[in-house]
Amino acid sequence: MSLWRLVIREIAHRKLNFVLSLLSVTVAVGCFVGALRLLQGYERRTTEILMAQQEEIEVAIRAQKVKVSQAGAQLNDAMRKITKGLGFNIFILPDTQDLESFHLRGELTETIPESYVKRLSESKLVTINHLLPIVTKRMQWQGPRQEQTLILIGTRGEVPILHRNPKHPLQDPVEPGNIVIGYHIHTKQGLKRGDRMTLLGQEFQVSDLHPKRNSIDDSTVWISLPVAQRMLGLENLIHAIMALECNCSALDRVGQIRAEITGLLPGTRVEQLSSKALARAEARTEAKQAAERALENQIASGTRQLEQEQARRATLAKQRELLAAVLVPLVLLGAAFWIGMLTLGNVRGRTLEIGILRAIGFRSKQIVGLFLAKAWLVGLLGAILGYGVGVVVSNLWGEAGNASAPGFSPGLLGVSLGLATLLSGLASWIPALLAAGQEPADVLREG
Repeated sequence: MSLWRLVIREIAHRKLNFVLSLLSVTVAVGCFVGALRLLQGYERRTTEILMAQQEEIEVAIRAQKVKVSQAGAQLNDAMRKITKGLGFNIFILPDTQDLESFHLRGELTETIPESYVKRLSESKLVTINHLLPIVTKRMQWQGPRQEQTLILIGTRGEVPILHRNPKHPLQDPVEPGNIVIGYHIHTKQGLKRGDRMTLLGQEFQVSDLHPKRNSIDDSTVWISLPVAQRMLGLENLIHAIMALECNCSALDRVGQIRAEITGLLPGTRVEQLSSKALARAEARTEAKQAAERALENQIASGTRQLEQEQARRATLAKQRELLAAVLVPLVLLGAAFWIGMLTLGNVRGRTLEIGILRAIGFRSKQIVGLFLAKAWLVGLLGAILGYGVGVVVSNLWGEAGNASAPGFSPGLLGVSLGLATLLSGLASWIPALLAAGQEPADVLREG
């Protein structure tokens, strides 16, 4: 009778023993496969989550950069328009000019050469722009309705700084023969566009009426610079050069402006209208800082969120690995012990049968082979069943039960087959040796 036929008859005769051995191997392999797949699935899921989170953060940062860029551009443009309305905030005056009369009454009495404007425009200055030369006179004027104090300003078109791109002017030039009138004057005198107005014996046509500005401009009239110079006897002379401080990160650059301009224009001094300068610089600086803070907060928040998720999942992974490192070996040892005890019981229950097999010519190696073949078969079937059980359990539990779960793994199945057959074989080895070592005569005599 062949070895495998004996094995099959043995299994059919002792079904419970075979089923219990098969169950122990199945449980052991199932725990092994399930634990590995759960850990693999968790690791893969962790990678997927972190990559998705990283992508979300990067998308959010890119969107925030676009939003910040757009908001910053819009805000800067709005601030530029608002602060531009503050007007000129730098005055280049003769160094002999009385500042009390200038600040309190807006009067300028000293002059500088008009050629200074050209010298400034041809320079490499980067701290100011929008150069506007003026002559001015505070005077009493007899209007159509009443006598009124006004400030006459003669101005021309702004002089561009030649090394820069042309900028939209803060103040348009006044054509010769025309006059532009401030709010208090045209409302008190009832003047309208197209009316005629006489000033210092010179007749002008009203070309524009300014709205209310709540500043000294409301009591000011503007005429052409050459006309004003002739009327006031100031040919080739001006009272001041008005300018606008460039927008930059520093709030107070008047020291640098003074050093540059007084070095270029002897006999001058620089006065800054601080409230306007600060309002302009602070508004633009705050717009820029707000945009930068929003982007920095977005990046910091995303980085912190990603680090927290990484730390949380790393902790959970360590806990699961520790559990698997303790549970799986215990299950394997328990299964090996259980198979060994079942095989030993089987050997003791079949002592007479083994003696008869030895008496009819079966050698010790064949007896050992009988038990090991059965153990091999138990290990083979148990590995296949255990692998299936491990896959099902791992797909039902934890994060392996989704798209991130590992698929069929021939390598893991091969390891399971090798582990199960080795486990079953080792557990059956000693009982098989005991069975093969019995003397047939002694067994039959006792039987």
